[in-house]
Amino acid sequence: MAMETSFPLQRMSREQLASILLSEEASKVAVIDVRDNDHVGGHIHTSTHVPTPSLDYRIPEIVRTLADKDIVVFHCALSQQRGPSAAMRYQQERERKVKKGEVATNCDVGIKDGQLQKIPSEETRRQEVYILDRGFVGWQEKYGTDDRLTDAYVPDIWTD
Repeated sequence: MAMETSFPLQRMSREQLASILLSEEASKVAVIDVRDNDHVGGHIHTSTHVPTPSLDYRIPEIVRTLADKDIVVFHCALSQQRGPSAAMRYQQERERKVKKGEVATNCDVGIKDGQLQKIPSEETRRQEVYILDRGFVGWQEKYGTDDRLTDAYVPDIWTD
């Protein structure tokens, strides 16, 4: 049975992502590339490659390691199936971990019940999850040759 998520899937344009990655805010963003064999030919600078078949066992780890990020952007080749599916699975796992108290939250340290403990603040650390609109195919059309934004780009793979 699929879990519902209380957060709708949002899309981010390639221009928005490029702007963030070139800004001082870049360290607050994680890009997750869920392409499989179609990962050859280039990838977004600083992205993490998590092939779709490995998502089931990697999602809990990804949620933990990205807890400090403000924005997480998922993509595949076109961001029509694998990217959105991965983003939804990530959100569901993150919600589950937040409810269980396993995800970092904004908290203070204080004394509770005679022991030093983390005391959650009123608001759990918010994290925005996006899908890169048009996926890597759309990204490479504009930024494939931009070495600041794309690594290991092979133009011959992307031309008709």
